[in-house]
Amino acid sequence: MPNFIEVFDAIEVDSISGKALWTGVTGTRAALQRDGFMIAPNAPAHCPAKWLDERGYLDAKLARRHSRPWSL
Repeated sequence: MPNFIEVFDAIEVDSISGKALWTGVTGTRAALQRDGFMIAPNAPAHCPAKWLDERGYLDAKLARRHSRPWSL
């Protein structure tokens, strides 16, 4: 069984509308907090640890090549 890890979407808050906007970045809680991103409050996703780069961010190209029953 693969080693799965919890990942989160990084968000920005639009200063005019106040809406949360996805930045296009997904990563571990530690990576997002380290780099100053806000973490989306919705439920986290899980992915194989090998899909993360050395900084703790999801390698989207690698993730798209594999079918999965959950969304990222």
